[in-house]
Amino acid sequence: MTVTGPPTVLPARYDVTGLAADSVAWAASGAAELLAARNAEPPRAVSVDRVAACAAFAGERLAQPIGWALPPMWDPLAGDYLAADGWVRLHTNYPHHRAAVLAGLGLPPECASRDVVATAVAVRPADAVESAVVAAGGPAAALHPPAAWAAATVREGTTVEPAPAVRLTLRPDSSPFTGVRVLDLTRVIAGPVATRYLAAHGADVLRIDPPGFPEVPALVPEVTPGKRCAFLDLHADRGAFLRLVRQAHVLVCGLRSGALEGLGLSVAALRAVNPGLVTARLNAYGWHGPWTGRRGFDSLVQMSCGIAYLDAYSAPSPLPVQALDHATGYLLAGWIGRALAEQLRSGHPADIRTSLTATAEALSGRARPTVAAGAAGEIEWPDSVFETADTSWGPIRRVRVPGTIEGVTPRWTVDAGPLGRHPPSFG
Repeated sequence: MTVTGPPTVLPARYDVTGLAADSVAWAASGAAELLAARNAEPPRAVSVDRVAACAAFAGERLAQPIGWALPPMWDPLAGDYLAADGWVRLHTNYPHHRAAVLAGLGLPPECASRDVVATAVAVRPADAVESAVVAAGGPAAALHPPAAWAAATVREGTTVEPAPAVRLTLRPDSSPFTGVRVLDLTRVIAGPVATRYLAAHGADVLRIDPPGFPEVPALVPEVTPGKRCAFLDLHADRGAFLRLVRQAHVLVCGLRSGALEGLGLSVAALRAVNPGLVTARLNAYGWHGPWTGRRGFDSLVQMSCGIAYLDAYSAPSPLPVQALDHATGYLLAGWIGRALAEQLRSGHPADIRTSLTATAEALSGRARPTVAAGAAGEIEWPDSVFETADTSWGPIRRVRVPGTIEGVTPRWTVDAGPLGRHPPSFG
C-alpha cells in the first residue's frame, strides 16, 4: 500500500483528508484481495493519491456538464435554521420529505418561503422541531455537542457476520468484480458510491427504484455511471424482484433499519431464495439504540453527533464535503470485496452492516489536523483527477475513480443516465 500527496488537502477541523485516503485505500485493497483470490495470485500493489481521493469526496460539486446544466443541488427550504434555543437542520430534497417537514411545522404543503419556515422554527426549541418533523415522517436534526450524542446513543462500528457455506465460483479475470451481479437498493450518495465503485471494477450493477422515484436530480449523473437502472414495485412485482435476488451475488441496501423486513425481505428471507447471497446494508443512524430506523443524511448526522458543533453560540460548522457519505461508500465497497474473497476461499457469504454514524465515530477518533477549516471549492484541483465522459444528457467533466490497483484500469461501461431507463434484468 502506497499513499502519496500532501497530508492535508481538504482543510477542516477533522481529518477529512486522512479519512478520504484511508477509505479509498480500503476499497482498492478489498478489490485487490478479491482479484488475488479469483486468480490464485499474490495481492497486487495498491496506491492512493490523497488529492485524487479528496477530489472524489467532492465529486458531486466538481462535476461540470459541457453544453448543458445541472439543477440546483439543494431544495430551497433545505438548510440550517435558528430555533429558540439552538440550531436545527431540515432536509427537504425529496418531495415527500419536504411535505413531511412542512406538516411537522404545521405549515401548508404549498409553502415555498424560507422566511415562513424560519419564523415557524424560531419560536420552538430545536429538539421540539426535530421531534415534530421526525414524527411526521420527515428528516431533521438538532445541533448537539459531541458529548450529548455519546451519552444518548449506542457506540457501534461495521459488523460482518458469516452465513452457512455456499461455494462461490468466479473465473480468473483482469478486473476484480467481473461476473459479479450486484442488486443495488441504495439512494443519494453513500450506497451509490459503493456500487459505482464495484461497477468501475467490472461488476454488473442493477439499480432498482420504485416507479417514478424522485432521486435528487443534480445527483443522478454522479451516482449512475456504470449501472443499469430499472423501476420495480417491490410489492406488486415481488416475483420479479425475487428472481433478481436469485441471480445476484451481492445485494446492497441503503434503506432504513427495518425497511426490508417491512417488505418481507429480511436477510433470512433473501437467503432462503439465494443462500449464497452477500448482503451489505447501510443506514444513517446505526442498527441499535433509540435512533435506529430514523431517516437521515450526511448533513443531519453531522448535526446529531456533534461534528458540525463549534460552540454553544455559533452556527453549524459542517465538513467541507459530504465526507460521511463518501467514506461509508468506499468502506462498504472494501468490505464487499473482502466478503467475496472470503466466500471464494471458505464458501461462507456474509451479512455486512454499517452506518453513517459508525463512520462519524471513526472520523471523530482520528487525530485533529492543525490546518484551518476551508471549503472544497477554494482548492485548485489538478487536471489529472478529472476525465470527460458521455452521459444521457451530454458530455461531462467529472472526477476519475480514485485509487490504483497494479495492472487494473477501472472504467464505467454504462453511461450515466436517468433512473428507470433499463428493463429490470442484469446485463
